Amino acid sequence: MIKGLEVNKALDVLKYSSKEASRNVEKLLLSAIANWQTKNEDAKIEESNLYVKEAYVDQSRTLKRIQPAPQGRAHRIRKRSNHVTVVLDSRNVVEEVELEQENES
Repeated sequence: MIKGLEVNKALDVLKYSSKEASRNVEKLLLSAIANWQTKNEDAKIEESNLYVKEAYVDQSRTLKRIQPAPQGRAHRIRKRSNHVTVVLDSRNVVEEVELEQENES
């Protein structure tokens, strides 16, 4: 949902989304912005044209549990987890012009 969007627009999309995971991804995006600010203390967010370059989810560890079943049997329950990765980048004015030209053609 947020891949390729500017940071402010991506935050708005996540804030007003009805998906349950959007709250967690919003917190992750805010953390990514804070990390970018600490690395680039001299730059301002408004002037840097930050956008979400990549956003993807990878599989993580699976916890295996056992649920008792009838007649002495057991069913395996798999509690899955994941890793969410968000990569931010700044757009140059030249890149924006190229993107607009690609969209027009």
